[in-house]
Amino acid sequence: IPGIGEKIAATIISEIGEIDRFNHPKKLVAFAGVDPSVFESGKFTATQNRITKRGSSRLRHALYMAVRCAIRDCRKKKTTEEIIPRNKKMREFYDKKREEGKPYKVAVIACVNKLLHWIYALLKSKKTFQDIA
Repeated sequence: IPGIGEKIAATIISEIGEIDRFNHPKKLVAFAGVDPSVFESGKFTATQNRITKRGSSRLRHALYMAVRCAIRDCRKKKTTEEIIPRNKKMREFYDKKREEGKPYKVAVIACVNKLLHWIYALLKSKKTFQDIA
């Protein structure tokens, strides 16, 4: 996946372990601890929910760094001024969340959630990432 280097990829793969343990991508998201918490009591429902942080902190940190690297801009060539993101799909999703009015970290965690869904699909199908943009 563009934007993810060898060390971060190795960390993510080693922390996830066998992908067959998870039968749905949301279970992988819950394992990483980036799913939103639920705070309800009677008729009250909280509007601002934090992530649960119940999973692997190393996996969360590696995914956060992977998303930050993926949405970061890089120059196509040093001689031109053209700037492109490392991962176009991830950057489009991040920009969409920011335009919705989400704060920076909320948008990044939404990208982490999407990245985990991609990783789940790639590991289950045993295929490589294809950036169709």
